[in-house]
Amino acid sequence: MLAGCRRALPAALSRALQGRAAGPGRRAVSTSWCPVGAAFDVKQQLQQQPRGSAAGRETGLFGVPELSCPEGFQEAQDKALQESEQLVQKACSAPPGPETVMIFDQLSDSLCRVADLADFVKIAHPDFAFREAAEEACRNIGTMVEKLNTDVELCQSLRRLLADEVVINSLDPETRRVAELFMFDFEISGIHLDEEKVREAAYKIFLHPNTEQLSRLEELLASRNSLAQLVGYDTFAHRALQGTMAKNPETVREFLEKLSDQLSKRTQKDFEIMTKMKMKLNPQSSKLMPWDHPYYSGLLRAERYNIDPGLYCPFFSLGACMEGLNSLFSQLLGINLYAEQTQKGEVWSEDVRKLAVVHEMEGLLGYIYCDFFQRPDKPHQDCHFTVRGGRLKENGEYQLPVVVLMLSLPHSARGAPTLLSPGMMENLFHEMGHAMHSMLGRTRYQHVTGTRCATDFAEVPSILMEYFANDYRVVNQFARHYKTGQPLPKTMVSRLCESKKVCAAADMQLQVFYAALDQIYHGKHPLKKSTTEILKETQEKVYGLPYVPNTAWQLRFSHLVGYGAKYYSYLMSRAVASMVWKQCFAQDPFDRAMGERYRREMLAHGGGKEPILMVQGMLQKSPSVEDLVDALVSDLDQDFETFIMDS
Repeated sequence: MLAGCRRALPAALSRALQGRAAGPGRRAVSTSWCPVGAAFDVKQQLQQQPRGSAAGRETGLFGVPELSCPEGFQEAQDKALQESEQLVQKACSAPPGPETVMIFDQLSDSLCRVADLADFVKIAHPDFAFREAAEEACRNIGTMVEKLNTDVELCQSLRRLLADEVVINSLDPETRRVAELFMFDFEISGIHLDEEKVREAAYKIFLHPNTEQLSRLEELLASRNSLAQLVGYDTFAHRALQGTMAKNPETVREFLEKLSDQLSKRTQKDFEIMTKMKMKLNPQSSKLMPWDHPYYSGLLRAERYNIDPGLYCPFFSLGACMEGLNSLFSQLLGINLYAEQTQKGEVWSEDVRKLAVVHEMEGLLGYIYCDFFQRPDKPHQDCHFTVRGGRLKENGEYQLPVVVLMLSLPHSARGAPTLLSPGMMENLFHEMGHAMHSMLGRTRYQHVTGTRCATDFAEVPSILMEYFANDYRVVNQFARHYKTGQPLPKTMVSRLCESKKVCAAADMQLQVFYAALDQIYHGKHPLKKSTTEILKETQEKVYGLPYVPNTAWQLRFSHLVGYGAKYYSYLMSRAVASMVWKQCFAQDPFDRAMGERYRREMLAHGGGKEPILMVQGMLQKSPSVEDLVDALVSDLDQDFETFIMDS
């Protein structure tokens, strides 16, 4: 639809020039014009204009006011994207006619005015910051173009025009030609193809085997096994699980098998519901395949709850969410967060914020640097980094921990603060759970400070914060509409939470499959079959959906590198967090006595204490494998109050 971007010109170039009139129908002539030869024979000098005059005001590149600095590309891009969304709505609602083509061209122009200009600046501007900002703008506008080129509703509005013979015959040749070119752009993006075929093709292409990578994976697994045996372990999994909550592969296997058994009927029910949906939409191909799971579970979620993240964003300004965290920590742990002014050269980007973490009795506990906003070449991932670990120094003082929280939040738009989607808000709470683990650890040795603990325990504090983020009593303390101050209605929070349970058993079963595959790959060697044959066998036994011939999903399983034999940790950490929430905080999420116990028994020790002993101290009992499985499965149960309300 928008392949024409390369042909557009920046709008600023067509502004009327100032000067004396040149007669009817002719453009005005500027008094600053001079003979063309003279302009190239002498060195150009910028004219000094009277201060305050229209001509004396500073402008940006090509006369675009926003582009007086690199950051202006973000503003110009945001403005173009906002304008394009409005034009899409206009195009979809307009009756077929010449105006349809005009709207499509305006849509193309709004994006091309930024894209074409940025395309030049990213290669020609002498300032690296300008080139980098332009590169980012090109990527973002390009993403929007691809999104529009596959927008079915937008395409239908143009198709209605081209199918209406009366209207199409009334168009002049140029307008008709342009309409056909826009449709051509839709078609070369594959919009006319059957959705099922597109998803199938994407799945097979993405997971196509690569002989060299298969060889490297087998070499990695064999080398890990040799290393483990060299230092006295039966398998790499036995070596990797030393010091964890699970302790050994046998416990992990028992945990995964019992969880799979408990999920089996629920997962089958989820697959049956997805199959019915598929049969309704695509009767010719009704067998459920691996590429169908995320697609149809998303459709079912939308059909049942119709959650629009945009309706939630105005209630979750970043400032409000940070105040919510501050309030929660204050009530639960006696801790407050204070923004501290940074010194010159202390931070790597001007939008990084430094927070001092202060206890009401103990004083300063440490520092959190918040690198929250998107910028060119910054990785799009949410994570926690330990910069300096806490430890008891030789002089008796405590070395305060320093951490960085990195998110990828959008910058605030003009007239509005940075607004978070529900997922972004939950991620913020999750990462702040890691930060509090680091801040409240008071270990003697930095080697075991904060999150330097067993992998299957390290995610417990962060996942526990997700439970707080989804509790209305907590959310109600900070979620206010940034314009009206209206609180987020309880029903919206309840429906959001319940929507996450749609097909959640099948989602969890998929995680069990990943964890089981990880254990087999890092188990007894030599492996009895190839990694692909093991994948096929495990997928069909544990997951339930058929293996697709000539695919090698294991080559996309990046966790095999960093989390070898430990992928189960996500499930086990969630199980423990669920038990802690239900037993200690579900009744009162602001219970100070429980908050103090949580700090004393779990957060204070980092990795300096056996993880199962920390869990035992918090729960006042040692959880069995059955307890952990029951905690995960019970999270899938529907909330009766919300169910009745929706019914």
